[in-house]
Amino acid sequence: MTAIAATGDVAAARRVPVTRGYRFELVKLVSQWRIRLLVLACWIAPGIFVTAVSQQSTLPTDTLFGREMHATGWAGPLVLLGFAGTWALPLLTSVVAGDVFASEDRLGTWRHLLVAVRSPRRIFLAKTLASLTVILLLVVGLVASSVVGGLASVSNQPLVGLDGHLLSPGDAATNVLLAWACALAPTLALAAIGLLGSVTLGRSPMGLLLPALVALAMQLAQMLPLPVAVRLALPGYAFISWNGLFTDPGQLGPLLTGIAVSLVWAVTATVLAYLLFVRRDFTNLTDEGSGRRAILAGALPLAGLIGVAVAVVAASTGATGSGIDKDKVQRSVATAFAHLYRQQTDQLHRPAVTEAQLKATAACDKGSMDAAAEGPGNDWHCVVSWNLPGVKVTGQAIYQLDVASDGRYVADGDGPKEVNGYFLLRTPTGDAPNPLWQFDGNVELLSSGHQG
Repeated sequence: MTAIAATGDVAAARRVPVTRGYRFELVKLVSQWRIRLLVLACWIAPGIFVTAVSQQSTLPTDTLFGREMHATGWAGPLVLLGFAGTWALPLLTSVVAGDVFASEDRLGTWRHLLVAVRSPRRIFLAKTLASLTVILLLVVGLVASSVVGGLASVSNQPLVGLDGHLLSPGDAATNVLLAWACALAPTLALAAIGLLGSVTLGRSPMGLLLPALVALAMQLAQMLPLPVAVRLALPGYAFISWNGLFTDPGQLGPLLTGIAVSLVWAVTATVLAYLLFVRRDFTNLTDEGSGRRAILAGALPLAGLIGVAVAVVAASTGATGSGIDKDKVQRSVATAFAHLYRQQTDQLHRPAVTEAQLKATAACDKGSMDAAAEGPGNDWHCVVSWNLPGVKVTGQAIYQLDVASDGRYVADGDGPKEVNGYFLLRTPTGDAPNPLWQFDGNVELLSSGHQG
């Protein structure tokens, strides 16, 4: 008994510390040529992309903040964030986290690693921390490169928010960095799913592709006419809810909900991966993961988590339906128009006017619907009315709206031509883009549509 205890003590003493194992796993990752290429691409390509697009005559106006890339260097990082949340970040997590355990199965090195480290728990922790470090390095590269590219090509100018108000360069910088920080939450969720797939599926290529496939499924779900509670219960929603940072006051409800859901997913998937890994029989060379185990121990718990998240979100927020109704759209359009009208007034060197003096209101309908108009669609029609001090006639402007399921909309001016009929304005200092011709806006899905 004493000999056995002494042997156990010696084995425990010889276990490699987590910090040493972490450094070892980090070196293994960065020594791979594909990881080095990814790091190089993330630190160089975004800056080149933002610079090149900012110099083009045609901008990506179908992308959030794309129409602002000529006006401010802070629009480029946000355009890149929209692309990264859709494609880049899911692929990066697949390549890094989705392969960190499976690579040992392909190379057949588990026994050598266990002999060296002597603790499956330490191996799991070291590999997890190393993969998260590399992912963080890649994300920081995306942010830094896109910011440098934007500021170098367009300069440090104010940014027009999604409700028409103007953000100073300092506020724009803060919100851009916060938006990227918020995107880390769903990135961690996808990374945890990658770890789970790498543990359960072994050398199967499905483990490597799992984060990208999950992200694609969540993107498709966001395109469907699902209730708002279901949208917010998916971890990928935090990739698009950062737009609430660019309104005044900020629309933080969907953003904070999306972050919380993503972090719960990240913790749950990581715990599942850990439990499966430490229970694995490393003496059996054929035990490298199976599709059946992946479904029973991985997919089913995460599917159940979706159901729980939907119930919690619906109960805690009171969210029902699409979250988009007539009152919300009217309030959002009127607010954005008032802010942008002031910018147009400044451009034309007209007497200054405040939003309170304008008293802008909007009357909107959707297709052939009556007062119950609601839901996304490209058939929203709004008439904005406002008043100028000392002018008895009420001004009116018409807009056609394309409202997406996430609340983002594009308002396209349809007259009168003196207000929103032309892309360019003839100002005393030369031609300038007309802020009222076409603009982006956002409807907060969790707010009450009957607020004053």
